[in-house]
Amino acid sequence: MSDEILSTQGLTRSFQQGDARIDVLRGVDLSIARGEIVGLLGPSGTGKSTLLQAVGLLEGGYGGSIRLGGEEATTLGNDGRTRLRRDAIGFVYQFHHLLPDFSAMENVVLPQLIHGASEDVARARASELLGKLGLSARLNHRPSQLSGGEQQRVAVARALANRPAIVLADEPTGNLDERTADIVFGEFLALVRGEGSAALIATHNERLAGRMDRMVRLHDGKLA
Repeated sequence: MSDEILSTQGLTRSFQQGDARIDVLRGVDLSIARGEIVGLLGPSGTGKSTLLQAVGLLEGGYGGSIRLGGEEATTLGNDGRTRLRRDAIGFVYQFHHLLPDFSAMENVVLPQLIHGASEDVARARASELLGKLGLSARLNHRPSQLSGGEQQRVAVARALANRPAIVLADEPTGNLDERTADIVFGEFLALVRGEGSAALIATHNERLAGRMDRMVRLHDGKLA
Protein backbone atom coordinates (compact mmCIF):
# COMPACT_ATOMS: atom_id res chain seq x y z
CA MET A 1 0.00 0.00 0.00
CA SER A 2 1.29 3.47 -0.86
CA ASP A 3 2.58 5.62 1.98
CA GLU A 4 1.01 8.65 0.29
CA ILE A 5 -2.29 9.91 1.71
CA LEU A 6 -2.71 13.06 -0.41
CA SER A 7 -1.28 14.12 -3.73
CA THR A 8 -2.06 16.76 -6.31
CA GLN A 9 -0.61 17.08 -9.80
CA GLY A 10 -1.00 20.15 -11.96
CA LEU A 11 -3.78 21.51 -9.74
CA THR A 12 -5.25 24.72 -11.14
CA ARG A 13 -8.01 27.10 -10.13
CA SER A 14 -9.11 30.31 -11.86
CA PHE A 15 -11.80 32.88 -11.15
CA GLN A 16 -13.52 35.29 -13.49
CA GLN A 17 -13.78 38.86 -12.24
CA GLY A 18 -15.56 40.96 -14.82
CA ASP A 19 -13.56 40.68 -18.01
CA ALA A 20 -10.46 39.58 -16.13
CA ARG A 21 -9.41 36.00 -15.41
CA ILE A 22 -7.53 35.51 -12.15
CA ASP A 23 -5.34 32.41 -11.95
CA VAL A 24 -4.97 31.56 -8.25
CA LEU A 25 -3.50 28.06 -8.52
CA ARG A 26 -1.21 27.58 -11.52
CA GLY A 27 -0.23 23.93 -11.34
CA VAL A 28 0.29 22.82 -7.75
CA ASP A 29 2.16 19.54 -7.20
CA LEU A 30 1.96 18.33 -3.61
CA SER A 31 2.48 15.01 -1.86
CA ILE A 32 1.82 14.25 1.82
CA ALA A 33 2.66 10.91 3.44
CA ARG A 34 0.50 9.15 5.99
CA GLY A 35 1.05 10.70 9.41
CA GLU A 36 3.06 13.63 8.05
CA ILE A 37 2.35 17.18 9.25
CA VAL A 38 3.03 19.83 6.60
CA GLY A 39 2.93 23.60 6.97
CA LEU A 40 1.51 25.60 4.06
CA LEU A 41 3.04 29.08 4.12
CA GLY A 42 2.44 32.26 2.19
CA PRO A 43 1.11 35.75 2.85
CA SER A 44 -2.61 36.51 2.73
CA GLY A 45 -4.06 36.39 -0.77
CA THR A 46 -1.66 33.81 -2.21
CA GLY A 47 -4.30 31.07 -2.44
CA LYS A 48 -3.70 28.99 0.69
CA SER A 49 -7.42 28.78 1.48
CA THR A 50 -8.20 28.01 -2.17
CA LEU A 51 -5.75 25.11 -2.08
CA LEU A 52 -7.26 23.77 1.14
CA GLN A 53 -10.75 24.01 -0.33
CA ALA A 54 -9.56 22.08 -3.37
CA VAL A 55 -7.95 19.18 -1.52
CA GLY A 56 -10.84 19.23 0.96
CA LEU A 57 -13.23 18.57 -1.96
CA LEU A 58 -15.39 21.49 -0.86
CA GLU A 59 -16.16 22.80 -4.35
CA GLY A 60 -15.54 22.06 -8.00
CA GLY A 61 -13.99 24.06 -10.82
CA TYR A 62 -10.45 22.74 -10.46
CA GLY A 63 -8.12 21.36 -13.09
CA GLY A 64 -5.50 18.68 -12.59
CA SER A 65 -5.48 15.70 -10.24
CA ILE A 66 -6.36 15.27 -6.57
CA ARG A 67 -5.76 11.81 -5.09
CA LEU A 68 -6.82 11.03 -1.54
CA GLY A 69 -5.90 7.66 -0.07
CA GLY A 70 -5.08 6.49 -3.58
CA GLU A 71 -8.51 7.43 -4.96
CA GLU A 72 -8.81 10.00 -7.76
CA ALA A 73 -11.26 12.56 -6.40
CA THR A 74 -11.70 14.64 -9.55
CA THR A 75 -13.55 11.82 -11.33
CA LEU A 76 -16.09 11.38 -8.53
CA GLY A 77 -19.60 12.79 -8.54
CA ASN A 78 -21.08 14.81 -5.67
CA ASP A 79 -21.98 11.70 -3.65
CA GLY A 80 -18.52 10.22 -4.07
CA ARG A 81 -16.78 13.44 -3.03
CA THR A 82 -19.09 13.74 -0.01
CA ARG A 83 -18.31 10.17 1.02
CA LEU A 84 -14.55 10.66 0.65
CA ARG A 85 -14.64 13.99 2.49
CA ARG A 86 -16.72 12.49 5.33
CA ASP A 87 -14.58 9.38 5.73
CA ALA A 88 -11.06 10.73 5.24
CA ILE A 89 -10.87 14.46 6.08
CA GLY A 90 -11.15 16.57 9.22
CA PHE A 91 -11.35 20.39 9.09
CA VAL A 92 -10.20 23.10 11.49
CA TYR A 93 -10.83 26.75 10.59
CA GLN A 94 -9.59 30.05 11.98
CA PHE A 95 -13.04 30.58 13.50
CA HIS A 96 -14.34 27.56 15.39
CA HIS A 97 -17.84 27.37 13.78
CA LEU A 98 -19.23 25.43 16.74
CA LEU A 99 -22.97 24.93 17.02
CA PRO A 100 -23.96 27.55 19.63
CA ASP A 101 -26.90 25.65 21.12
CA PHE A 102 -24.89 22.48 21.76
CA SER A 103 -22.38 21.71 24.50
CA ALA A 104 -18.72 20.96 23.86
CA MET A 105 -19.49 17.26 24.20
CA GLU A 106 -22.44 17.45 21.78
CA ASN A 107 -20.40 19.36 19.19
CA VAL A 108 -17.92 16.46 19.10
CA VAL A 109 -20.57 13.73 19.32
CA LEU A 110 -22.73 14.99 16.45
CA PRO A 111 -20.32 14.35 13.52
CA GLN A 112 -19.78 10.84 14.84
CA LEU A 113 -23.51 10.14 14.89
CA ILE A 114 -23.76 11.39 11.31
CA HIS A 115 -20.90 9.02 10.46
CA GLY A 116 -22.86 6.09 11.92
CA ALA A 117 -21.41 5.68 15.42
CA SER A 118 -23.65 4.73 18.31
CA GLU A 119 -24.28 7.41 20.93
CA ASP A 120 -22.33 5.51 23.62
CA VAL A 121 -19.30 5.11 21.37
CA ALA A 122 -19.52 8.74 20.20
CA ARG A 123 -19.72 10.10 23.74
CA ALA A 124 -16.78 7.98 24.89
CA ARG A 125 -14.68 9.20 21.95
CA ALA A 126 -15.67 12.83 22.55
CA SER A 127 -14.82 12.55 26.24
CA GLU A 128 -11.43 11.02 25.40
CA LEU A 129 -10.47 13.75 22.90
CA LEU A 130 -11.72 16.65 25.00
CA GLY A 131 -9.94 15.21 28.01
CA LYS A 132 -6.64 15.11 26.11
CA LEU A 133 -7.18 18.79 25.35
CA GLY A 134 -7.75 19.68 28.99
CA LEU A 135 -11.51 20.16 28.75
CA SER A 136 -12.79 17.35 30.99
CA ALA A 137 -14.40 19.91 33.30
CA ARG A 138 -16.01 21.81 30.42
CA LEU A 139 -17.85 19.01 28.57
CA ASN A 140 -21.32 20.40 29.24
CA HIS A 141 -20.51 24.05 28.56
CA ARG A 142 -21.83 25.75 25.44
CA PRO A 143 -19.46 27.74 23.20
CA SER A 144 -20.58 31.07 24.70
CA GLN A 145 -19.41 29.79 28.09
CA LEU A 146 -15.93 28.89 26.80
CA SER A 147 -12.88 31.05 26.16
CA GLY A 148 -11.54 31.47 22.63
CA GLY A 149 -8.83 28.91 23.24
CA GLU A 150 -11.31 26.44 24.69
CA GLN A 151 -13.64 26.89 21.72
CA GLN A 152 -10.81 26.15 19.31
CA ARG A 153 -9.85 23.05 21.32
CA VAL A 154 -13.40 21.78 20.87
CA ALA A 155 -13.09 22.45 17.12
CA VAL A 156 -9.86 20.41 17.06
CA ALA A 157 -11.55 17.52 18.88
CA ARG A 158 -14.46 17.67 16.44
CA ALA A 159 -12.08 17.52 13.46
CA LEU A 160 -10.43 14.36 14.81
CA ALA A 161 -13.59 12.68 16.11
CA ASN A 162 -14.01 10.34 13.13
CA ARG A 163 -10.29 9.44 12.95
CA PRO A 164 -9.63 11.15 9.59
CA ALA A 165 -6.64 10.17 7.48
CA ILE A 166 -5.78 13.85 7.10
CA VAL A 167 -6.70 17.08 8.87
CA LEU A 168 -6.85 20.33 6.90
CA ALA A 169 -6.42 23.44 9.01
CA ASP A 170 -6.70 27.05 7.84
CA GLU A 171 -4.92 29.43 10.27
CA PRO A 172 -6.23 27.32 13.19
CA THR A 173 -4.89 29.69 15.86
CA GLY A 174 -5.07 32.92 13.85
CA ASN A 175 -7.93 34.26 15.97
CA LEU A 176 -6.12 33.75 19.31
CA ASP A 177 -3.61 35.85 21.21
CA GLU A 178 0.03 34.76 20.88
CA ARG A 179 0.32 32.93 24.19
CA THR A 180 -2.95 31.04 23.77
CA ALA A 181 -2.09 30.30 20.14
CA ASP A 182 1.20 28.70 21.18
CA ILE A 183 -0.51 26.47 23.73
CA VAL A 184 -3.44 25.43 21.52
CA PHE A 185 -1.18 24.83 18.52
CA GLY A 186 1.09 22.59 20.58
CA GLU A 187 -1.90 20.61 21.83
CA PHE A 188 -3.25 20.39 18.28
CA LEU A 189 0.02 18.98 16.92
CA ALA A 190 0.36 16.52 19.80
CA LEU A 191 -3.16 15.23 19.30
CA VAL A 192 -2.79 14.88 15.52
CA ARG A 193 0.47 12.98 15.98
CA GLY A 194 -1.04 10.84 18.72
CA GLU A 195 -3.95 9.93 16.46
CA GLY A 196 -1.63 9.08 13.56
CA SER A 197 -3.35 11.49 11.16
CA ALA A 198 -1.59 13.52 8.49
CA ALA A 199 -2.18 17.27 8.40
CA LEU A 200 -1.86 20.21 6.02
CA ILE A 201 -1.88 23.42 8.04
CA ALA A 202 -2.04 26.84 6.38
CA THR A 203 -0.35 29.62 8.33
CA HIS A 204 1.65 32.79 7.83
CA ASN A 205 3.41 32.23 11.14
CA GLU A 206 6.93 30.95 10.44
CA ARG A 207 7.55 30.18 14.11
CA LEU A 208 4.54 27.87 14.36
CA ALA A 209 5.32 26.31 11.00
CA GLY A 210 8.77 25.40 12.27
CA ARG A 211 7.14 22.93 14.68
CA MET A 212 5.79 20.82 11.82
CA ASP A 213 7.57 18.05 9.91
CA ARG A 214 8.23 20.25 6.88
CA MET A 215 7.05 23.41 5.15
CA VAL A 216 5.97 24.27 1.62
CA ARG A 217 5.40 27.78 0.31
CA LEU A 218 2.73 28.94 -2.09
CA HIS A 219 4.11 31.59 -4.44
CA ASP A 220 2.66 32.83 -7.70
CA GLY A 221 0.17 29.96 -7.78
CA LYS A 222 2.73 27.20 -7.34
CA LEU A 223 4.49 25.51 -4.44
CA ALA A 224 8.10 26.46 -3.89
